Amino acid sequence: MSTSRTARAAAAGLAATALLATASCSGADLATTGGAPADAAELKLSATTPAAKGTQDKADWLLEDEPDSLDLDTQGSSAGRVVLTNVCERLYQLRPDMSVEPHLATKARTPDDKTLVLTVRSGVTFHDGSRLTADDVLWSLRRHADPDMEQADEFGNVRSMKKTGAHEITIRFKAPDALFTKALAGDAGIVWNKRQVAASGKEFGTPGQGDACSGPYELTKWKSGDSLTIEAYEGYWGKKPRTRRVTFRWASDSALVNALKTGAADGTYAESPNTAAALRGAQGLDQHYGPSTASLALIPTGRGGLKDPQIRRALSLAIDRTGIARSGYGGLVQPWATPVGSGAWGYEKPRFAAAQRKLAGSAPASPTADDLAEAKRLVKSAGAPTDPIVIGTDSTQGRTVVANAVRAALQRIGLKGQIKTVPTAQFEEFYSDPQARADIDVLVGDWYISKADPMGFYDNGLSDSPNNWVGFKDATYDKLVRRALGTLDDTRRAKLAVDVQRRFADAAVWIPLAQVPTALVLNDRMTGPPASQSYLYYPWAAELGPKKG
Repeated sequence: MSTSRTARAAAAGLAATALLATASCSGADLATTGGAPADAAELKLSATTPAAKGTQDKADWLLEDEPDSLDLDTQGSSAGRVVLTNVCERLYQLRPDMSVEPHLATKARTPDDKTLVLTVRSGVTFHDGSRLTADDVLWSLRRHADPDMEQADEFGNVRSMKKTGAHEITIRFKAPDALFTKALAGDAGIVWNKRQVAASGKEFGTPGQGDACSGPYELTKWKSGDSLTIEAYEGYWGKKPRTRRVTFRWASDSALVNALKTGAADGTYAESPNTAAALRGAQGLDQHYGPSTASLALIPTGRGGLKDPQIRRALSLAIDRTGIARSGYGGLVQPWATPVGSGAWGYEKPRFAAAQRKLAGSAPASPTADDLAEAKRLVKSAGAPTDPIVIGTDSTQGRTVVANAVRAALQRIGLKGQIKTVPTAQFEEFYSDPQARADIDVLVGDWYISKADPMGFYDNGLSDSPNNWVGFKDATYDKLVRRALGTLDDTRRAKLAVDVQRRFADAAVWIPLAQVPTALVLNDRMTGPPASQSYLYYPWAAELGPKKG
C-alpha cells in the first residue's frame, strides 16, 4: 500500500518574492489571544470551516515550495498536489470529513469481491474542451500503473483493467482489495486527457504546458521561480468556484510568516506546526485546525538497546509528550497513542476513537510515578543496555525538542541517550537509505498516509516491510493485516484494524508521540475551505470566498 512521509520542517533560504513587499493588517486569531501556546488537549479539530457567503475575483495563496512538476505521476510533491487538486479530478473524491465517494465515476458495482465496475460520468469536458471518455479513464489508470510511476504500488493487486462498455471500466483483482477505491480518491484516480499528455511528451507537467484535466479550475500561467495561477473553468460540469482566480507563490520560514502577517497573502495550509504557531495571535488572520493522518513518532532501528520490545515500551512510558507538544510545536500537536492521526478514521470513527483511548496507558501524555516505575521494571527485566541509545535528528526546533525529550526519558529510567544531529537535507536520507541510519538506534520521524484508513499504515509492521526497521516478526500480525486489507466490509475491517493496531502498539514497533492536525491559516475576511487533510485531494479553492456576501 502507498504510505507517504513528509518532512514538516520548512527548508530555509528560499528568496522572498515581490508578494512579500505589501502590507495591511486587522482582525484577530480565532484560536487564541496574545500569541500564547495552544493547549493541544483542548485543540478543537473541525473538518470544515464556515461556508462562504459570496464570490470574489481573486486570492493569493502561499506554498512552502515551488512545485517540481504538475505531473503527479512523476513528481508527487505536496506543493504540486495543493495546486493540482483544484485542477484535476479523480474517479473517487476524498471529502472534507475524510470519507470517500464516487466522483468522475458516478457509481461503482462489485459483482464479486475481486471485481470493481466503474460507470464513467458523462457530460464532462477537459479544459481544452474535449470530452472525457472511458478511453481516457482506462489510459490514465494504465499510466498510473506503469512501474516507473509514483502510484504503481497501488496497482500491484490488479489482474486486469478493461473498457467493458461505452461508459464502463471493469477492474479485476488477484485478491479482494479494500483500499483500492481509496487509492482512486488519491493520485491513482486522476483522469488525464490522454491526447494532451501525449502532445506535451516529456514536457508534460512543466511550465508552459497545459494541465490535461477536467476540474473546477484550469492552469493559466506558471512563471517558474515567481508564481502560478489557476482560473475558474467556464465549462466545468459541477458547481462553479466562489473565487475566480488563485495565484500561488512560495516562501518558507520567516518570509511565509511575514507575508501572512502583513496581508500580502490570503492564506496557506501550514505544513509545519511551527509555522502556524508563529502566526497565533496575528491580527487579520484566523486559524482552523482539522483532522489529519499525520503523526510524530520514534522509529526504532534494528541495532542497539531498542531491539528489545521491553526497552521500547519502557521508553514510551517515560516520554513527556505534553512537554514536546508545548515546547517543540507551540501546542499545535496532540499527544497520541497510535502512529496515525485521527484523519485516518474515514469510517467507523467511534470504534477507532475508543481503541485510541484504550492505548493511551502505553503512551501517556505526561508520565506518572507509576508509569516510570513500570518502565524501570521493564528495563530491569530486559537487562539495561550498556551502550548509549543514539537518537537521529536534525536541528529544526521540533525535532530538537523531541530528541532532548527522548534523552531525558532514557535518563529517567536509567539508560543513556546520545543525540546525532545531521543537516536537514541529510536527515531525509535516514528514511530511504539503510546505510544512512546504520549508526542510529531511533529516528525522530514524522509520517502521514494518503488514505483515510488505518490499514493504510499498519502494513509498515509486516515482516517484509521496508519500513519495519526494527525487524518485528509476528506471523499472526502478518495474517491479520492481509486479512484486513482484503476485507471489503467496513465494520469487519475496522474490527481487524483495531486488533492489528493493538498488536503493533504492544510490540512498540514504532513509538507514537503526537498527532499533527492540519493547520489552515486564513485572512479573517475569508472562509470556506476544508480544514482537514482532504485539502491535498479535494478542490478546496472552489469553496474559498468572503465571510460576508
